[in-house]
Amino acid sequence: MLELKHVYTRYNKVECLKGVSLTVKSGEIVALLGANGAGKTTVLKTISGLVHPTTGEVLLNGTSISSMTAEKIVRMGIAHVPEGRKVFQRLSVLENLELGAFLRDDAKAVQKDMEEMFELFPILKKRLKQKAGTLSGGEQQMLAIGRGLMSRPSVLLLDEPSLGLAPILVSAIFKMIEKIHAQGKTILLVEQNARMALKVAKRAYVLETGQLVLEGNANEIEDSAAIQSAYLGGG
Repeated sequence: MLELKHVYTRYNKVECLKGVSLTVKSGEIVALLGANGAGKTTVLKTISGLVHPTTGEVLLNGTSISSMTAEKIVRMGIAHVPEGRKVFQRLSVLENLELGAFLRDDAKAVQKDMEEMFELFPILKKRLKQKAGTLSGGEQQMLAIGRGLMSRPSVLLLDEPSLGLAPILVSAIFKMIEKIHAQGKTILLVEQNARMALKVAKRAYVLETGQLVLEGNANEIEDSAAIQSAYLGGG
């Protein structure tokens, strides 16, 4: 469904991605792991059109999206839930969710999706008129994911969904990711919490300084001595 072919991406003159190739098949959760600064967020931004590759190609269902605008890529079926949540703090929860559906003109279907969102995140229904900036970190993360889902994407890009959350909330967020996946969503998950990511993902890639250094089934990656040492706290 989603494929990167030998992608190089630069910020100014700094080369952040160096020949990254990866695939995400329909219905999969694929984890992208790596230390801070490895280039994980740049991979997601390159897919969602916030930056464009200098060389290489990004394909969605076989169609090149490498040079498309971010708006067009959303219309194509990719939703990006950014690191740090990035909710519209002065707008209400409802307004944030409505903005997620901004490009859609199927009002009845939008309303149906809104109801499904409240089933997935019941707390958001209780907070509908509340300003997003007054929500807790966990609630803001739920809102950010909900806003992404309101565009009705075929592929969901999640960037560090557990960042800054208490352990009990991290567990809740990952359960919600599994529920979203069970509804048929394809997910590319960037996550520093490698242990949790590898529990929900089918496959994983490991990125170091802009290059992929390891790929395989999630259980193989988890058993790798290098991953045990670098990310899971033990050899």
